[in-house]
Amino acid sequence: MRLKSIDILRALTMFFMIWVNDFWTLQGLPKWLLHAKAGEDYLGFSDVIFPLFLFIVGLSIPFAIKNRLQKGDSRRDIAKHILIRSFSLLFIGVFMVNYESAYHEGIIIGKYLWCILMALGVFLIWTHYKKSPIPKQLHLPLQILGLAVFVFLAIIYKGGASGEHWMRPQWWGILGLIGWAYLVNALIFLFVRGNFAVMIGVWVLFNILSVWAQTDMAIQLSGPFRYLSTIVGGTIPGLTTGGIVASLIFEKWSKVSLKQVYTILAVLGIVCLAYGLGTRPMWGISKLGATPSWLAICSAMGFFLFAILHYIADKRNITKWAKIIAPAGTATLTCYMLPYIIYPMRTFVDFTLPDVLNTGVIGLIGSMVFALLVVAITGWLEKKGIKLKL
Repeated sequence: MRLKSIDILRALTMFFMIWVNDFWTLQGLPKWLLHAKAGEDYLGFSDVIFPLFLFIVGLSIPFAIKNRLQKGDSRRDIAKHILIRSFSLLFIGVFMVNYESAYHEGIIIGKYLWCILMALGVFLIWTHYKKSPIPKQLHLPLQILGLAVFVFLAIIYKGGASGEHWMRPQWWGILGLIGWAYLVNALIFLFVRGNFAVMIGVWVLFNILSVWAQTDMAIQLSGPFRYLSTIVGGTIPGLTTGGIVASLIFEKWSKVSLKQVYTILAVLGIVCLAYGLGTRPMWGISKLGATPSWLAICSAMGFFLFAILHYIADKRNITKWAKIIAPAGTATLTCYMLPYIIYPMRTFVDFTLPDVLNTGVIGLIGSMVFALLVVAITGWLEKKGIKLKL
């Protein structure tokens, strides 16, 4: 089963992610659109995009795993797929986050060409070759070339204010955080065979860990275990578990009554919203701080949006309005990678817009046009058979 609402929610989220990620090129923007600063008790529009994507990852997990089981895949094969997919996300995420801190003058090809080659490497390795027009005999050589590109990029990398350090995981990047959330949730879901009660318990546990992380007794991991801090922190994986819970609620009650499904999702959303706002004085609402209130409020948004979009797209079959952004929901990784080619190329050709086009409402409209252009290019590539798939 493939729900139109999940594809549309994914497309909307990716479209807005491209949009808000372009805000760095603008000036004179209203505060409510921007990310909150470190330590600030505030939730800007930009702060809800990434958590919604984590929620959508959770929405998709039950359907994806059950689809593979129906096709005859063994649980061992599915677990292997989960591990490979998670490692791929972590791998790409680490390269992306290191681009942000790259020392341009210390890299022999410069950070911008480094970024373009990174994106090219992703396409060489993770293009869905089986559905591409590229001859089969070239698939493996191209993937080996992609791996060689990444080895080269790692060797020449220098990061920091003066090129004093090599590549580091740092905060793993957006894709890396998604990788950790996907890894732990997909493996747990597979291991417990999608048991509803257990997944509710896991969701509660991650919310408790999120609270625990705000106390003086927060778990401090050292050595190689420190790489698991994203999971132990609870907040990031908790958003994805919330999505799994929403999908299981749909699966469990949709055959009885969709009205009941919408009611349960709405009640869960209200409870999460009340909890998030009610506990705000204790730790604030902060994306950078990964606070329990941020987790709860964004989870509430996920429950509400899933219910609303399911009613519109799946029950009422009203989907034409989302056609323009559809490629962002079906070729999401491709869409996310394209700006990592476009921005450096703009720098190379010294392409800039007049200040009047980068300011206020006009700038926002321009950035929205840019996001639509990225989605359009994604759709064109998808029609040509070029699409990334982990």
